[in-house]
Amino acid sequence: TGGHETTTGCLNMLDSMKRAGRRFDMIADIGTGTGLLAFAAHRLWPKAYVTASDIDPVSVEVTADNARANDVPCGVSQGQVALCVAEGTAHPLIASRAPYDLVTANILAGPLIELAPSIANILRDNGSLILAGLLNVQAEAVLRAYRRQGFRLEKRVDFGDWPCLWL
Repeated sequence: TGGHETTTGCLNMLDSMKRAGRRFDMIADIGTGTGLLAFAAHRLWPKAYVTASDIDPVSVEVTADNARANDVPCGVSQGQVALCVAEGTAHPLIASRAPYDLVTANILAGPLIELAPSIANILRDNGSLILAGLLNVQAEAVLRAYRRQGFRLEKRVDFGDWPCLWL
């Protein structure tokens, strides 16, 4: 529904990117859950190739159901959302579409830290990365992991105890 602070933060960040004139052609939502961030990215940049993945096969099924319920086209063509079950970025579909100019990951701090090198590998130079799902007390550890990969913090917005990071 987008009601949790982490999702709200990501949706606000995507909206501010669009309002700032950012354009994205290749988008990945790693750990898509119900698909909400992938669907929002698709609505904001309808001509983009959007990839939505989750480690949980049930989440990918729920995402497909939610896509049908919300008239979000699924498939591998431009203007569609491609779905796959993947552990992090380890899937041929994710690899074949890289590099991405926008990646979102609204998952827990531990997996975000662990995925830092693989997310860096799929993101285009000067690409944008939105990270959420972490608590305020975890933000510095997550930022350290991504700074080691060459990222810099563009913007941080906190919703309660939940920061959303744009790198």
